[in-house]
Amino acid sequence: MKAVSLVPSLTEAVAVTLPGVLAGATDWCTHPADLDVTRIGGTKNPKLDRILALAPDLVIANEEENRAADLDALRAAGCEVLVTEVRSVPQAFAELARVLAACGAPGRPRWLAQAEAAWAALPEPPARRTAVVPVWRRPWMVLGRDTFAGDVLARLGIDHVHAGHLERYPRVPLDELRAAAPDLVVLPDEPYRFTAEDGPEAFPALPCALVSGRHLTWYGPSLAEAPRVLGEALRAARR
Repeated sequence: MKAVSLVPSLTEAVAVTLPGVLAGATDWCTHPADLDVTRIGGTKNPKLDRILALAPDLVIANEEENRAADLDALRAAGCEVLVTEVRSVPQAFAELARVLAACGAPGRPRWLAQAEAAWAALPEPPARRTAVVPVWRRPWMVLGRDTFAGDVLARLGIDHVHAGHLERYPRVPLDELRAAAPDLVVLPDEPYRFTAEDGPEAFPALPCALVSGRHLTWYGPSLAEAPRVLGEALRAARR
């Protein structure tokens, strides 16, 4: 089996479970740190000629991360393309199992079982809190409806205020974000790299939780430690 992954979290899942299966991955596939494969460009602008030159048995993609036009072009060139859809934690587990099985895994890896157990064992949060969750600035963009990260936060007791928005990642002016008066602002370090100097200064009246984007938005081995890592960061953000 020879696979190419166009999704960073799925790259990590396949690489740690089935060493040697991946022949190619995007420039944004940063985990595992020692991953030694052909780089095929970005998630939104992959070099199709590089992918085809690898002659993969399978290309792994995601309906949100990757462009339909690129996937259609790969199919037209004879590639088998597996497209995942991940908008909740349970769906992530199901899709991870499907991807790994398609790549030849004989069963669920230990890390996936540990991740499922970690999320199943979550205690009921003492009190629910509301949050604004920016994912970009210049312009400001936030989590909207039907997102994986939104489901992750909801399971940790955080209800983001734009969950009912018509768009999944709406652009919302900063004054409107402030006017929503949430209990806190959740600032991940990807896709936009929010830091203590680039984010919290925009919300001087609100507590801000700087969180790991990998633990908030990736669906892979990081899911096993995400409840603990995110929970600690969220608990630290109090008025």
